[in-house]
Amino acid sequence: MLLLYIKNLVFFILQPGLVVGLIPYLLLRGRLKSILKDDFSILSYLGIVLIIFGLSIALYCVYRFIIDGKGTLSPAHKTKALVVKGLYKYSRNPMYVGMSLVLIGEVLFTGSLRLLVYTVTVGIAFHLFVIFVEEPRLTRDFKADYLKYMNKVNRWV
Repeated sequence: MLLLYIKNLVFFILQPGLVVGLIPYLLLRGRLKSILKDDFSILSYLGIVLIIFGLSIALYCVYRFIIDGKGTLSPAHKTKALVVKGLYKYSRNPMYVGMSLVLIGEVLFTGSLRLLVYTVTVGIAFHLFVIFVEEPRLTRDFKADYLKYMNKVNRWV
């Protein structure tokens, strides 16, 4: 079980960490220091709340993958069981919702137009990936159980 936690930590750093951490950092191109020196506005504080909330959602989803799915968030070591508990009762893709909230929070915190364009692009990519890659794979892997789940739970919220 410890190995599964370690794998999830590595995949979390490599996948969501890249999308909501490294790439936004690089897009800001050194503006982060000046942003942090400025007085925070109400939007900055709202951004911080969304970042924390989104990360909490994502980490909770990883926990559900470990406990219920006996796998990871990565297709390289996918879950062995369909995860339908916790936030997965309300959204088929709460991990993507959480990561989207982090990105929106980063946009609000930084006020970066470049980061806003990136966030919209990532949102579109998430949507297309879910429709054309994840849903067909989950249908193949879990057959009738996933189809029933699809009919019961919304894709996003």
